[in-house]
Amino acid sequence: MPETTGCYRSVAGGIVVAVRVTPNAKQDSIDGVGQLADGSAVLHIRLRAVAEEGKANAALCRFMAEAMGVAKSAVTIERGSKSRLKTVGISGPPALLAAKAARWPARKSATAERD
Repeated sequence: MPETTGCYRSVAGGIVVAVRVTPNAKQDSIDGVGQLADGSAVLHIRLRAVAEEGKANAALCRFMAEAMGVAKSAVTIERGSKSRLKTVGISGPPALLAAKAARWPARKSATAERD
């Protein structure tokens, strides 16, 4: 049975991550793990790439590969290629990838950012 923790779950051969992407950002960054209105956890990522012709999707795969220390070919968009909400698969040792994902910070709340 897959292990689920926050915005990711371990599967045979890697992990699967729920991601919310904001394109056209000032810089590429991980904003942290937050919750959607329905209560589901997602990893918030900002990318400089524009959301046209798959540019943001390619940038997401490159960014996630670098952040997780895997080859670009190990990162795939499993669902949501035309949506801000995506499911990203990362191939590799599940325990190692899960350990890296567990270090993602919690997202700051909007009110904390204004203070």
